[in-house]
Amino acid sequence: MSNEEDLRNLEIGIEQAKKAVAKMDSINKLTNNKDFKDIILEGYFEKEASRLVLLRADPAMQTEQDQNNINNAITAIGHLRLYLMSVLQTGRAAANAIHEDELTREEILAEDLSE
Repeated sequence: MSNEEDLRNLEIGIEQAKKAVAKMDSINKLTNNKDFKDIILEGYFEKEASRLVLLRADPAMQTEQDQNNINNAITAIGHLRLYLMSVLQTGRAAANAIHEDELTREEILAEDLSE
């Protein structure tokens, strides 16, 4: 691979990483927002999850359909939480990658100047 191709690939990687960092920053802003905390972090992830778990044991909610609906709702909570955590983790990794890619880019450019 030529230095030109390496630089192009690094630039693409840096741009993609910056997008991942921007998504991470957006989630961090949301988690600091009072309304988001009240509605999602506490209301959905904690209170609603707890309500659904208790509802599973409710004698009036023992039909197969009711149990499936409750389980699906619990799973949905988990999927949303997992998605948010994944975006944060990807963003942290991307931030590290940007730094490394920028160092590599500087090395390649320095090589080109010395040739």
